[in-house]
Amino acid sequence: MAESHGGAKSPAAGAHTGAEGGHGGGFPPFESSTYASQLVWLAIFFVALYVIVSKLALPKVGGAIEARQNKIEGDLAEAQKLKDQSDAALKAYETELASARARAQAIGNESRDKANAAAEAERKTLEEQLAAKLAGAEKTIASTRATAMSNVRGIAADAAGQIVQQLTGVVPDAASVNAAVDASLKG
Repeated sequence: MAESHGGAKSPAAGAHTGAEGGHGGGFPPFESSTYASQLVWLAIFFVALYVIVSKLALPKVGGAIEARQNKIEGDLAEAQKLKDQSDAALKAYETELASARARAQAIGNESRDKANAAAEAERKTLEEQLAAKLAGAEKTIASTRATAMSNVRGIAADAAGQIVQQLTGVVPDAASVNAAVDASLKG
């Protein structure tokens, strides 16, 4: 058979697996004759990739991880410092608040004691004034009573004389009317 470049091809010549101008055998990775060279190239690429990764990529990743860890530790230390400052400020605030409450209570107690003392002094002054007025009123009542009692005897004697005169028509003598009134007042 003669080969022609423009003519029709035979079915055997057009297949990719044909011996003429095509690849021989099956899929190259599955051919047992190329296993050794494939394993050599695999080892070369693995070593090259390992060297590249271990010398270039891993230090960058390790540095990034270490920098991130340092940043985290720094942030945690800063947070702890700020928490300690916050706790100290809170404790100082609570101490100051307790001190202010104690001072306010002491001022309140002092003010209450002063007010009580002033009220007690005013009460004593008012009691003394009332006692003086009461004593004056009692003296006035006693003098009015004495005056009234001295007038009562005279009024009683006059009334008794008038009554006797009205009843009997005779004017009684003053000595007998006075004796009767004295006896009646004594009880």
